[in-house]
Amino acid sequence: MNVDVKVITNAKRREISLMGSGLKVKVTALPQDGKANEELIEFLADFFGLRKSEIRIVRGEKDKRKTLSIPIAEEDLKTRLQHSRVL
Repeated sequence: MNVDVKVITNAKRREISLMGSGLKVKVTALPQDGKANEELIEFLADFFGLRKSEIRIVRGEKDKRKTLSIPIAEEDLKTRLQHSRVL
């Protein structure tokens, strides 16, 4: 499923939460040389129990607002977020 994600870079800690119909994800990396995108994909893969290669950026490679392709059902996504808000 495609998920809209707002990315907050240079955060003190990693965090994920629901924001409207999408996600808000905080990462500790700076938005330089694709490091924030790499950390975003790694963080989401760990959080959802997926391989990094299964998550890809569909739109917004160089923007704070991105659309990601994540192979997970919407119900599973919401269930995981309700059980663990902060990592």
